[in-house]
Amino acid sequence: MTKDKAEAEPKKGKFKKLLFIGAGAIALIGAGAGAGIYFGALSAHEAKPADHYPKLVLRSEGDAAPAEGESDEAPLKVGTVSVPNDKYKVDPRKYEITYYPISDAFTTNLADGSGFLQIGISLSTFYDGKVINHIKRQSVPIRSVVLMVLAEQDPALLSTSQGKQRLQRQLTAAINDVLRDKEGFGGIDNVYFTSLVIQ
Repeated sequence: MTKDKAEAEPKKGKFKKLLFIGAGAIALIGAGAGAGIYFGALSAHEAKPADHYPKLVLRSEGDAAPAEGESDEAPLKVGTVSVPNDKYKVDPRKYEITYYPISDAFTTNLADGSGFLQIGISLSTFYDGKVINHIKRQSVPIRSVVLMVLAEQDPALLSTSQGKQRLQRQLTAAINDVLRDKEGFGGIDNVYFTSLVIQ
């Protein structure tokens, strides 16, 4: 073996090593870039927490008759508006309102023990069906908080219009508190009485 040939073989071995190392490094960089793109795309498609919040329902334009084949019972929904939280100031002229009647009446003793109060209520919201689903899902704690608020009422105050309006505000706040605690979003605009009996 000549001296030149003996020196060429180790150089050839070093070159192969460098080639393998370089190819391995390129493969690792490519795999890292691919993983970064994949996980970046996943995180971009993940729902933001605000996406799970109910949205305001825009009021439909005019009272147009339904097109042929459409039900006149279903409201036309022009679109929805996302809001940062349920304390967003709502302009009632711009948004549809939905009423949800609570099927069973509420009956409780009054604070002074002189009688009882029985009311039926309906809840209103400017938000989409998610709020109604929240109400249905949280019906037990809602019934409980309504009964607690009613039990604290003074019958003399309830006989006045101001007392009834005060009770509406108390019930609205109490129900929204339950929904915020359990669902992360209130959304009840008002509570309306469908019946009210004091005895």
